[in-house]
Parts: sequence; C-alpha cells; structure tokens
Amino acid sequence: MDFGVFLPVSGRATGRDTLTDAARRAEGWGFGTVWAAERIVIPWQIETAYPYAEGSAFIVPPDRPFLESLTCLAFLAGCTETIKLGVSTLVLPYRHPLQWAKVATSIDTLSEGRLVLGVGVGWMVEEFGALGAHFAERGAVSDEQLEILQRLLNDERCSYEGRFYQFRDLAFYPKAYRQTGIPVWVGGEGRAAQRRTARYGDAWFPYFVRITPRELAARFDNVRAMAAEHGREADQISLACCLPIVVTDGPVPQDDDRLRGSAEQLVEAVRRFAAVGVEHLALQFMVPRYPERLEQIERFATEVLPHLR
Repeated sequence: MDFGVFLPVSGRATGRDTLTDAARRAEGWGFGTVWAAERIVIPWQIETAYPYAEGSAFIVPPDRPFLESLTCLAFLAGCTETIKLGVSTLVLPYRHPLQWAKVATSIDTLSEGRLVLGVGVGWMVEEFGALGAHFAERGAVSDEQLEILQRLLNDERCSYEGRFYQFRDLAFYPKAYRQTGIPVWVGGEGRAAQRRTARYGDAWFPYFVRITPRELAARFDNVRAMAAEHGREADQISLACCLPIVVTDGPVPQDDDRLRGSAEQLVEAVRRFAAVGVEHLALQFMVPRYPERLEQIERFATEVLPHLR
C-alpha cells in the first residue's frame, strides 16, 4: 500500500516556505504522494451541506487563504524530486477542459510524469453560481471533459463535437510525459461516480468521513462490475481512498470505520484497508493548527509507516 498526505494549501500557515517544507518533508518521510485540495472561492454564506465532515459544515472559514491547487503542484514540481503530485480533486466544471488539460500536461511534463489527476464534479452550489458553472449538469459536463482529455492525450489531430464543447482539428502538445498517460483518479462516492470511474478512471478515489473496509470493498465491487459494461477489464482500475486520521498519544476505543488511535492501533486499522485491496490511502490529518498537524504527520511516518512496508 502507498500513502499520501494533504498539503497545507489553506489556512493562516499557508505560504511558500510552509508549502515547500511540507512537500519536502513528506518526500523524505516516505510518503508516495502529496495532495492539494481544490477550492476557488469560499462564499461568506454557505447553505449547501458539506458531505465530507461530521456536522456537514465546510471546515475552512472564508477569510482564510486557499491557494489554487494546480498552481501549487506546478510550484512543487520544481521543489521536489520523486514524490507524486496529486490534486484532490479538480472540480471539472469550474474550468474549460482545453485550459485545465494544458495546465495538467505542463505539470506532468515539468515533473517528469509525477502528476496524479484526481477529478470530481463538485458539491457547493454557491461556488458553482459564483463561477457561472451549471450545478445541475455538472455530471454530464464532467463526462464530456474526460472524453476530451482522452482525445487530447491520444490523438495527433484533436476534434470533439459534444453538447457542451466543440472544437475541430487542434494540435495539443505536450501530451503526457509517459506513454501510459496521466493517471485519472475519479472522486465521488455514489453510483454516478462509480460509473464514471468504470468508464474513464484508472482508480476510484472516494473520500469517506467514516466507512468500514468491508463497506468500501463492497462499493468497489460495483465499479469493477460496471467496468465490463464499458469494455474494460476490472483489473485496469485500482482502489484508492481519502480518509481523515487522528494520531493519539495512547490507545483509544476503536471503531472499524475510522482511523483514530495510537501508532499501534493505526497499524492494525490500516492493515484492514490493505486487506480489502486499497492500494493508496490519502490521509487528511484533522488537527486544525498546522504545527500540531505536522507533528502528527511525522509520528505517522516514523511510528506507523515502517510497520506497513
């Protein structure tokens, strides 16, 4: 199993030195990927329920800095050497596909094939409204964008005629750095996201606040079953997952549906996810203040990771 850690792209601690230090420490500590979360604007008033936090309230206050995800990864391409650079997840309807695909292939080229493209359809109605994006059609828009990405990466002369996007006879270079392309990890938890993964994804990449390994594996079985409907082999798609985590000083009562506890408890909890086929865990350490969060990341790297390899 491979592990990733979320970067400090939001909050008062955010800045050049903090971001560089976080990525380099993660690389040195043996994490496989650093992840940049996605947000463009934060409305002062949010009525949309946030699906990724207990209590359903968005966790970043609107007056805190929040850096743009792809910009952060482009910057870190020149500050790191081996660690993969992931976005979790790029909200496809917020940008034109020709624009974000050009940024993505540029990052992939400059990092020599280290980009992991997490993609999603978004959830915040108010942010869609501010950006002039259509919330109700976000799934269909995203599907067209992923079809376009496939053509841009594989065709010499690129054309597309869809409901939302049309273009003819375009050159698009650079393409992916590696012949295998840029890995596309599809975020989202429901049936639509599972079907999108089965059709376009290299990995299913949901974020769950709480889920047992057995429940996660059952949902991934849906993805694998759907893959055949699109002419794909189930083994072409891997299972990854974003999970919140808290490292405690001593043992705490355990639940199968969360990562919380001492180093010894976390080793056993993570092994249960590995046992059902999870190949990558993107860990979001839930301590609000960054200095304490960095301490937890280091503890995981030094006290937990050595037992999982």
